[in-house]
Amino acid sequence: MSVAQEIHDKLFEAFEPTELEVVDDSASHAGHAGAPGGGESHFNVRIRSARFSGQNRLARHRAVHAALGAELVGRIHALALDLDAA
Repeated sequence: MSVAQEIHDKLFEAFEPTELEVVDDSASHAGHAGAPGGGESHFNVRIRSARFSGQNRLARHRAVHAALGAELVGRIHALALDLDAA
């Protein structure tokens, strides 16, 4: 399973989003320091979920990192998050 699919599955299960988009942007960062040669290291994620209602930006980011888990987050070099309540 690809890292993008793992991210998608974990976030879909945790947040039951009305909108979820996971984009692997690794090719745009090839060759820079910290970017592994195999790709699957840089991701842009957009989520719209009622579960974010009443949470500030920091709480939303923490919730996403918790849902992904330390093992998966540890394999990601960069994770850009666009999070909002549905």
